Amino acid sequence: MPDTQKLSFHVPDPGLRPGDTPDFSHVKIPQAGSVRRPEIDESPAEMRDLAFSIIRVLNRNGQAVGPWAGSLDTERLIEGLRHMMTLRIFDARMMTAQRQGKTSFYMQHLGEEAVSCAFRLALEPGDMNFPTYRQAGLLIASGYPMTQMMNQIYSNEADPLRGRQLPILYASQEHGFFTVSGNLATQFVQAVGWAMASAISGDSRIAAGWIGDGSTAENDFHAGMVFASTYRAPVVLNIVNNQWAISTFQGIAVGEAGTLAARGHGFGIPALRVDGNDYLAVHAVAKWAVARARRNLGPTVIEYVTYRAGGHSTSDDPAAYRPKEESAAWPLGDPILRLKTHLIEIGAWSEERHVQAEAQIRDEVIAAQKAAESIGTMHSGRQPSPREMFEDVYAEMPAHLIRQRHEVGY
Repeated sequence: MPDTQKLSFHVPDPGLRPGDTPDFSHVKIPQAGSVRRPEIDESPAEMRDLAFSIIRVLNRNGQAVGPWAGSLDTERLIEGLRHMMTLRIFDARMMTAQRQGKTSFYMQHLGEEAVSCAFRLALEPGDMNFPTYRQAGLLIASGYPMTQMMNQIYSNEADPLRGRQLPILYASQEHGFFTVSGNLATQFVQAVGWAMASAISGDSRIAAGWIGDGSTAENDFHAGMVFASTYRAPVVLNIVNNQWAISTFQGIAVGEAGTLAARGHGFGIPALRVDGNDYLAVHAVAKWAVARARRNLGPTVIEYVTYRAGGHSTSDDPAAYRPKEESAAWPLGDPILRLKTHLIEIGAWSEERHVQAEAQIRDEVIAAQKAAESIGTMHSGRQPSPREMFEDVYAEMPAHLIRQRHEVGY
């Protein structure tokens, strides 16, 4: 018999454990402004390089440089800064509310605010997002009332979903925010299907799907990519690579095969990587991909290279699986600080205005919270009637549900 050796099973290793010194030397960061901007109609085969670099606009001095700069005027940039600040302050208040027992669960966006806030400004009314649980910036940037978001988090009587969804799984058709699915990666097949329906009906609206790095290992990710590619669906397929899928580092999903964006190549879909902490770069890339979809040129995959600075949720302790100082060592910085620095650099902002804006936004968030809590929280106040669980399932309620509703007294 030929000589043989025992096989060994390979499991990707994050390399760093709690107590180790953070090291992001493996994240290759190109100089701001150095990555080319392709034409909208460039062939996917001609732009394969963009899946292996990182598109950046803001340099270390806060200057906007390169071919991707200039997609937003100063007024819109200030608006974007306020959106991100609002989301961060909102997060902080809701995290505290959860610790106080006012809601059962919360997931914050710390360090990722630019991704959803900037992307939203690239869309038009009527376009539809199929988000996960960390894209509340899409709602903030679209003007959705914070009190309504809090009503949903508290599951009180004014909750627009009537207590039938987990906290932070929002929904608002009029704001282009499809009901969040707790089953990850379903967002891709849903977004692609919605986009295909829009094309079939001759509409002008496009869709955007959202998943995290860990979800790219799910079957639905690949199914969505097949249909998007085959039917040239007018959709933007967003992968938020924040380095950690719950307590598992992103290498478990991507292995050592390259970038997440490069997975688009096997389906003939153009793919780009962008600095997810650079508000200007996120918006510019989103605008490019949205324009491509709207011109009937098909789907685009975008990988946002960012970092989850906080825990996965209020049920998670990141200190159990990564170095405590890793967040501070993330080389792409804080998205709010970077946009603030840029606005100060061009003379459109100041430290004083920033402090004033923070105080004003905090007052607005506290006022919204008081309004929501005056209606009710998880354990106090007015809550939806239990009969709501029987509603909105069938056009005409069948006999067995009527019987069950009567059995519980409604």
